[in-house]
Amino acid sequence: MLRYHYADMDRNLERAVLYGFGKRPSWGNTTGTAAALLASFFLGLGAACSQDSPPAGDLTPERLAALPTDGWPTNGGNLFNQRYSPLTQINRDNVAELRGVWRARLGGSGVGQKYSGEAQPIVYEGVAYIVTGADDVFAISVETGETLWTYEANLNQSIDVICCGWTSRGVGLSDDKIFVGQLDAHLVALDRMTGEVVWDTQTENWEDGYSLTSAPLYYDGLVITGFAGAERGIRGRVKAYNADDGSLAWTFYTVPGPGEFGSETWPQPGDPYSDVYLYGGGSVWQTPAVDPELGLVYFSTGNPGPDFAGYVRAGDNLFTTSMLALDVYTGEYRWHFQQVHHDIWDYDAANPVVLFDIEIDGETRQAVAEASKTGWVYILDRVTGEPLIGIEERPVPQDERHLTSPTQPYPAGDSFIHQFVDIVAQGFPPLVNQGRIFTPFWMEGVVAMPGPFGGANWPPSAYDPTSGTLFVCANERPGFFRGGEMENDLPEMPGDSYIGGFFGNVPFPNHGILAAMDMHTNTLVWRQRWQEFCYSGVLATAGGLLFTGQGDGRLMALDSSDGSVLWEFQTGAGMNAPVSAFEHNGEQHIIAYSAGNLFAGTPRGDSLWLFSLSGTMDEARPAGSELPVTEAEHE
Repeated sequence: MLRYHYADMDRNLERAVLYGFGKRPSWGNTTGTAAALLASFFLGLGAACSQDSPPAGDLTPERLAALPTDGWPTNGGNLFNQRYSPLTQINRDNVAELRGVWRARLGGSGVGQKYSGEAQPIVYEGVAYIVTGADDVFAISVETGETLWTYEANLNQSIDVICCGWTSRGVGLSDDKIFVGQLDAHLVALDRMTGEVVWDTQTENWEDGYSLTSAPLYYDGLVITGFAGAERGIRGRVKAYNADDGSLAWTFYTVPGPGEFGSETWPQPGDPYSDVYLYGGGSVWQTPAVDPELGLVYFSTGNPGPDFAGYVRAGDNLFTTSMLALDVYTGEYRWHFQQVHHDIWDYDAANPVVLFDIEIDGETRQAVAEASKTGWVYILDRVTGEPLIGIEERPVPQDERHLTSPTQPYPAGDSFIHQFVDIVAQGFPPLVNQGRIFTPFWMEGVVAMPGPFGGANWPPSAYDPTSGTLFVCANERPGFFRGGEMENDLPEMPGDSYIGGFFGNVPFPNHGILAAMDMHTNTLVWRQRWQEFCYSGVLATAGGLLFTGQGDGRLMALDSSDGSVLWEFQTGAGMNAPVSAFEHNGEQHIIAYSAGNLFAGTPRGDSLWLFSLSGTMDEARPAGSELPVTEAEHE
C-alpha cells in the first residue's frame, strides 16, 4: 500500500540549482504532465542563463523566506509558515508595559452571527491589510490607524454551502497587489495602493460547493490557493494563478482521477461507487509553505467524502488527510504522507504545515511538520516525505461495514492531547475501546477522543528556530461519532451536503490545550489546559514570548519557556485570530484582529489593534458594554 511515496527528488534538486531564488520559468495551463515538466525545465534553464531578465521586485523569494522584521509579508510570517518574529524589543522583562497605540474600527464588517474573524494581519511598507469574515478588505495606516482604502466584496447573501462559518484567514501580498480568496470562489487581485480591482477570476462555482477561506500565497509571480468544501461533495484541489492577470497556471487534484497515481486507493471501474472520487473531499484549509531552494510547495489536506460513511470509498483514499509536496512551478506531484488511512472520523489535517531545519541524531535535517486533529505532530523529511522521527503502522479495531484500514500511523513521541476517554459523559452509551482514537462506529454512536472538533484545527502553530520548539494551539474535545448509512450513496446535485453521518458533541470534557513540543524528539516540553477553547493560533518571538488570544477578548503574552502569563489586554471581542509582529520607525509593534468566532461562540467585533511599549491606550470594555464606533481611536 502507498503509505508514503516520493517521486524522483533528484530533479527537484537539479531544478533548484538551475533556477535559484527568483528565477522562474514561464508557464501556461498545466496539470503537471511530463511535457510541462520538460518545457519548464528548458525555460528555467534559459531564465537562469539570461542576463536580460527584468529586475525582481522587493518581495523576492529570498525576502519572503527570511524571518520578518520591518513587516509581516505572508500569512505565516515567512514562506516557511513559522510565525516567529526575531524582534526582541518587547520581551519577558517589559511586556507588562505593552499598551494600545490605536484601535481601528472596520465599519461593522463581518460582525453578524454567521461570521468569524480569523485573519492574520499582513503589514508592508507602513500599511496593515486585514480581511473580515465578509471578505471586505481594509488598508490601515500603521502611523495613524486611519483607513486608507476599503474593498467591499458584496457577497451574495444566498451562499449556502459554507462549512464552518463565513470567514477568511487572510490576504496575500505582492509588490503591487493584494490577493483575496472569497467565499463565492472568486480570487480577486487589488491594487495595493488604491484597493481598485486589477483582476477577478472565478476559480470555481460556489453553487457546486467550492469556497476560498485560506489566505492566498504569493510566490515568484504565482498566486497559490487551496479550496474548501469537502462536506459538500467537492473534489479537492490546489491551483496556481498568474499574479499579473489571474490566468490559471496549474491545477493539482487532491483526489486523483482514474489512471492517475493514487487512484488505486479508491473504488475502481466496475465498482458501483467508482465515481465517488468526483466527490471525494480533500479540502485544503490553510496557506501552503514553500522551500525556494527545493522549488517545492507544501500543504496538507482534509478528510475524504463522505466524512462518516466509509462503505462507498474502499481503499486508503489518497491524498486525503495527508501532507503533500508539489513542484511549485508546475504543480507536479513530488511526495505524500498520509496521516490517516481511509479516514472516517473527520480528522482533517487543517493546521498549516511548518518548515524548519533541525539537528536529529547529530545531523541537520530539512523538516516539515504539521500538528493534526489526531493529537500528534507528524515530522517528515521535506525532500522525500519520509518520517524523520519514527512513525509506526499499528493494527487498529475494525468494522467491515466501513471497510476500515487494518492499520494506522502512530508517530513516536508524545501526543499533545489525550486520545482516550476515561469516564463516559452522562447520557451517552458505554465506552467502546475506552473511547480511544481510531475506534470505529456505526449509526448507534460511539464516544471517542479526539472528536472532529478536537486536536489541532485551523489555528496556526508557531515554531521557534532557536530552541526547535513547536507551539500548538489545540483542544481536548471528545466526539460522539455516528454514521455509516446514507439515503443517497452519491450526491444528487452539486453542492449537496455529503457527510454520511452526524457531527456529535460531548458536553465535557472540553478544554483548550496549549502545548510546547520539542521537534528534536517529538516530545512535550510543557503543556497547559485552558478553561476556554484555544481558538486563535500562536505567535512566537525572540523576546521569549508567545502571543495568543482568548475567546473572552483577552490578548495574552506568555513566557515561551513554561507558558506563564506575563500580560493580558481586553480587546472588546473574541480574540480568535493569530497576531503579527513587526518593526516600524525603530519600534516593535504587535497587531491583532479582534472580531469573534462562530464555532468558538465568542462575542463579535470589528477592531484592529496596534500595540507597542510607548502606547497609551487602556483596555477596551468587555464585549456588549460598548457603543458602536466607526473611526480609529487614539490616545
